[in-house]
Amino acid sequence: MSGQAKDLRGKAAIVGMATAGIGEAHGFSAMELLGQAAIAAVRDAGLELPDVDGVFAATSSHAFPTMSVVEYLGLRPRFFDSTNVGGSSFEMHLLQATMALDAGLCDVALVCYGSNQRTAGGKLVSMSEPQWHETPYKPRHPITAYGLAASRHMAEYGTTREDLAEVALAARGWANLNPEAFARGPLTKEEVLGARMISDPLTKSDCCLVTDGAAAVVLTRADRAKDHHEAPVYVMGVGAANYHRSIVEMPDLTTTAAVDSGNRAFEMAGARREDMDVVMLYDAFTINTLLFLEDLGFCPKGEGGRFVQDGRIAPGGELAVNTNGGGLSCVHPGMYGLFLIAEAVTQLRGAGGERQIADATMALCHGNGGTLSSQCTAILSTEAAL
Repeated sequence: MSGQAKDLRGKAAIVGMATAGIGEAHGFSAMELLGQAAIAAVRDAGLELPDVDGVFAATSSHAFPTMSVVEYLGLRPRFFDSTNVGGSSFEMHLLQATMALDAGLCDVALVCYGSNQRTAGGKLVSMSEPQWHETPYKPRHPITAYGLAASRHMAEYGTTREDLAEVALAARGWANLNPEAFARGPLTKEEVLGARMISDPLTKSDCCLVTDGAAAVVLTRADRAKDHHEAPVYVMGVGAANYHRSIVEMPDLTTTAAVDSGNRAFEMAGARREDMDVVMLYDAFTINTLLFLEDLGFCPKGEGGRFVQDGRIAPGGELAVNTNGGGLSCVHPGMYGLFLIAEAVTQLRGAGGERQIADATMALCHGNGGTLSSQCTAILSTEAAL
């Protein structure tokens, strides 16, 4: 890794964070929800909207998201970017915001997202997948694509539906400790395995929620981070990788580009896997969690199913994974990546309530875009890990 990339370690910090409208937010548009989260995050940082001079946004409902955000909030940024690589966009925005802040292109960066997917009548179906490959076979994307990956993992490594069910059960266990989570209440392995089949081998319980929701974070340079209300959460390392768009062009259905994005993030951060107190993984489907645990180096390739057995990633387990309840039980409004960051900030601030991980100092956030396509890994920390 170049010296320039290493020099970004700890150069920026998240000083404001907020969410809004998680679950069902009747009567609000996607932009209104985004605005609620953005204003609350700016206030959380002890700032005012005119202080924001950098804007980073991606949405599924606006062709020109930063222009829409700027107009709606009345901002006049010096720097803006609307990179859209699906659900991993916001981990990428952390890197872009850090670079812009370090270069002096802006002083206060806002990263934001909002969606009313649930109350607007949305379903877990994506028409953005390239259709020239798969159209004759009538896929139901993105579920069909993830079903292919799950089936291949089962065939190659002996992973079972019971292993996938462990992921859903762990997510619900964390959600039951999170009053903001949309899906709470008892859930048994029998219920997961007996749920309606959507795309073999994935049942309804293997699929993420369809909710409303918005999130926002505010970043500044590290040298001014302590001037804000909350203890800063530092951006230690970010790495990205992307090798395909369509699932049929994925080189290996059982290995994602997270192998490279993770290594790049860990190298920039100068951190090890065992340093991570909280691991936030984009769990659009239960197979994602297994793939990312493997590809990010928390267990060997093919061992993800066995790794999660016996509640290992559930509350009280050895590795705290998706402590908010994840996309499976907390929130998933189309693009989930910013909510990973929001929960990591919550944990590193020590504000997790019943689900708080004691003495958490480092957290990993891994975003996934498209159909296991764009992968972006971010490592955050408290001042103690600088």
